[in-house]
Amino acid sequence: MELEIIQSRIYQVRGYRVMLDFHLAELYEVENRALKQAVRRNIDRFPPDFMFELSREEYNSLRSQIVTLKENGRGKYSKYNPYVFTEQGVAMLSSILRGKKAVAVNIAIMRAFVMLRQHLADYKDLKDDFKELREQIKELEGEMNIKFKDIHEALKYLLSPKAKRKPIGYKKGTENSSD
Repeated sequence: MELEIIQSRIYQVRGYRVMLDFHLAELYEVENRALKQAVRRNIDRFPPDFMFELSREEYNSLRSQIVTLKENGRGKYSKYNPYVFTEQGVAMLSSILRGKKAVAVNIAIMRAFVMLRQHLADYKDLKDDFKELREQIKELEGEMNIKFKDIHEALKYLLSPKAKRKPIGYKKGTENSSD
């Protein structure tokens, strides 16, 4: 089972990373209604932080993100909103769905969630590094602006026609003849 496929089916809803019931049914190679029926028979194993039903608005919002869904048509979609399962809910599914396929799929899904968490942690570290680098650049820009301002002022003074500068060295004819 390819982890990229599983990772592409993990969505962010209500602050949780979740998978949709019909995607899980497809991965477990069971009918979606059979998966839902097994969940309903064991509903006490699925508290709200393990599984919840999407609202119609949430589902419509997700449908716009899921490019594999076809246009609306009679009988193409369930009239019920899908259940979504958090990582813990997917782990709990393994206790109600039996068989070697269910175990293999569950292991692959758990690995996908772990990899996703690692990617997010790496992203956060990278984001923090960029923030620190930006702050250092701002400090350097401030210092460089001061230095360039001083150089600019000096050049402006030296190039201005009003600047009366004392010549360096001797002028001809102004030598002291009292020797």
